[in-house]
Amino acid sequence: MSDCRAWAEGDALLEEYHDHEWCKVSHDDDFQFQMLCLEGASVGLSWKTIVHKREAYCRAFHDFRIDACASMADEELEEQMENAGIIRNRSKIFSVRSNAQAVKKIQAEYGSFDAYLWNFTEGKQIDGHWKSVSEVPAVSDISRQLSADLKKRGFRFVGPVITYSFMQSIGMVNDHLEDCEYR
Repeated sequence: MSDCRAWAEGDALLEEYHDHEWCKVSHDDDFQFQMLCLEGASVGLSWKTIVHKREAYCRAFHDFRIDACASMADEELEEQMENAGIIRNRSKIFSVRSNAQAVKKIQAEYGSFDAYLWNFTEGKQIDGHWKSVSEVPAVSDISRQLSADLKKRGFRFVGPVITYSFMQSIGMVNDHLEDCEYR
């Protein structure tokens, strides 16, 4: 068995995520937005924590439909501070709305969030062809560039390491090891 899956072993939700979502190409704006928000929520925490709260996040944030999140009122966001199903960090909760509003501006400029994101890789998936987990980076030049541009556009919780994880989550990067059966 490949070491690629070691970080997910023994946890059914993480295994499902590794096997069927991680590093799989998605061109769906709402899914990309969801993953951006969930990766941002993971700042300072483990991905396992977020995966186990994912359903609650989807309920709290209208299944991450961009238009619905962009128009959430302060009161609705404040209510989420009482929601034990999600990370109750006010800045992270309110970033969902501000990031949705920033995505809408990108959609108006580029036609879609997807077109904007994949522009950073010239429309191609970056495939590391790694042989061992120790080779897989936590950050890249492209994640630094994307992070800087997202921040310039008003996004929050999009540092270069989180942005790299986000790129993995939507398949812009394929970091499954060469011997991983889920590659």
